[in-house]
Amino acid sequence: MKINKIRQLYLDFFSQKGKDHAIIPSASLIPENDPSVLFTTAGMHPLVPFLMGEKHPAGSRLVNFQKCVRTGDIDEVGDDSHLTFFEMMGNWSLGDYWKRDAINWSYEFLTDKKWLGLDVNKLAVSVFAGDKDSPFDSEAYDLWRGLGISENKIAKLGKDDNWWPAGGQSIGPQGPDTEIFYWTGEDKAPKAFDPDNKRWFEIWNNVFMQYERTEDGKYRPLKQKNVDTGLGLERTAAALQHKKSIYETESLAKLINQIKSIAEKHLYQEQSARIIVDHLRAAIFILADEHGILPSNLGQGYVVRKLVRRAIRHAKEIGIPLKVDVTTPIVEILIDEFKDIYPELSRNKRRVIGELNKEEDSFESTLEKGLQEFEKKRLFYLKIVNDGEKMTEVTKRELEEATISGKFAFNLYSTYGFPLELIEEEAKNRKLIFGLKQKEEFQEEFKKHQDLSRSASAGMFKGGLVSQSEMTIKYHTATHLLHQALREVLGNHVEQRGSNITDERLRFDFFHPQKMSTEEIAEVEKIVNGKINNNLPVNLTEMSVTQAKEQGAIGLFGDKYGEKVKVYSIGPSTSSGLAWSKEICGGPHVKSTGELGHFKIIKEEASSAGIRRIKAVLE
Repeated sequence: MKINKIRQLYLDFFSQKGKDHAIIPSASLIPENDPSVLFTTAGMHPLVPFLMGEKHPAGSRLVNFQKCVRTGDIDEVGDDSHLTFFEMMGNWSLGDYWKRDAINWSYEFLTDKKWLGLDVNKLAVSVFAGDKDSPFDSEAYDLWRGLGISENKIAKLGKDDNWWPAGGQSIGPQGPDTEIFYWTGEDKAPKAFDPDNKRWFEIWNNVFMQYERTEDGKYRPLKQKNVDTGLGLERTAAALQHKKSIYETESLAKLINQIKSIAEKHLYQEQSARIIVDHLRAAIFILADEHGILPSNLGQGYVVRKLVRRAIRHAKEIGIPLKVDVTTPIVEILIDEFKDIYPELSRNKRRVIGELNKEEDSFESTLEKGLQEFEKKRLFYLKIVNDGEKMTEVTKRELEEATISGKFAFNLYSTYGFPLELIEEEAKNRKLIFGLKQKEEFQEEFKKHQDLSRSASAGMFKGGLVSQSEMTIKYHTATHLLHQALREVLGNHVEQRGSNITDERLRFDFFHPQKMSTEEIAEVEKIVNGKINNNLPVNLTEMSVTQAKEQGAIGLFGDKYGEKVKVYSIGPSTSSGLAWSKEICGGPHVKSTGELGHFKIIKEEASSAGIRRIKAVLE
């Protein structure tokens, strides 16, 4: 069964009469107003306000497919089951059904011959074992036993394995989960389930969101209990196609064959080909996103650069000449495969290919110079080791120089564009020392140059969610005021290209071809503060996308909305009774603008070509 058919069957199953889930579209890969992650790592991110109690315009039962990017498992990419970019099917209960329906329906979809028809004897599951914060999930355990899953096929695991977000340290909605595994070995499935055996593929996760973790580390019950489920498309396809690896499924196999066709036969390594394919695939989907993320040394752009350069580095390892265009054929294959599912790939094809080619050329021109610096270190190290008679005279300073110091590593990063992961790989290949101490020095150099972003720090991609605090809600509303004020001052060409909100500030990216003048910034501040001082009401209306457009609502329309949307209006502020600002948004917002305080822009800068960025605070 092909991936496209699995995707459609899932939507059909949950939207059929009796299950009654509304189909909603995939959200952007760039999360809005969630500074805890750089990318959408799961279907839950775009739905945070609704998991916290906001009403969703499509109802309380939802189903969709969601494009996701996770880099926390990047060291495992290239094995049989890990990807950086992947598709996740999800069905959602927002305060509606609970564990019984979620578990029964997942079992039905997987095993019923009408749907996927997987072999029941090859299924195993895991449940939350319980700890001081939450008890053993006996309800999930009993439900699985009732469906015929034997005791030795049910593993009881802790927060690192059976809690989402994993580990339970993130802020926001979360809870215990139960995961479903499928045996992909050629022989019969073992009688007992061993979660460490890699032939067991995790294909489905049922998350039971019943807690909110607060900033002080406490777990409090959510206003409503939610079900958040996810089925990994690529892993499920591998199971249905009797493949040992996700890289053997139809879409990824095409990409692997393309890389194999341009590699040197005697240098070709399947592991490197998998890494190239995975990294370029992820970079292409990020670049094609409507938010316009471009390669850079910060944030999401740094991740794109890291992925592309790591792919190029592996391409060189398997004998693909530097001047061969590795990326364009991959773009063409992906567009052919996904053009009907993700139209942004076709829409932004020129930009994607252009940016990838620029990044290839840029990295290739500096790669050899950086590798020469590595080689100098290696030769120096060999000189010390081989000069046996003088070993006792080697000074401490010389021994320290024989390591890859943090300063040396940062120079490779800033001068030659070497990602930290590539520095680690090259040091290891040359048997040079680059340990924890040196990594800490590297991070210190980052801080000195004000380049340390969350993208380079361990643990920032684990997938967490920000709680809807009073301040984030205020900043959310302030963003709407800022958006409309920018349109009044600069013109109606201004369109949102992304936003990021914390308890301390808002960040707003928008289309505008040039730097704002001091006078323009002052005028925007004046307008926003005027609307705050007028204490305008903030009203919510639900309507169709067509109605929203007809009424002049602004927003990133694209393909991100379902049939019904929420429109937040600020005003009226004139005798005509018309709203001053009208914008499609999931919410939540304050009741009136007078709650916001004083608005101040603290920085206006370039984000990428044609995109400006404003950072502002409420005082």
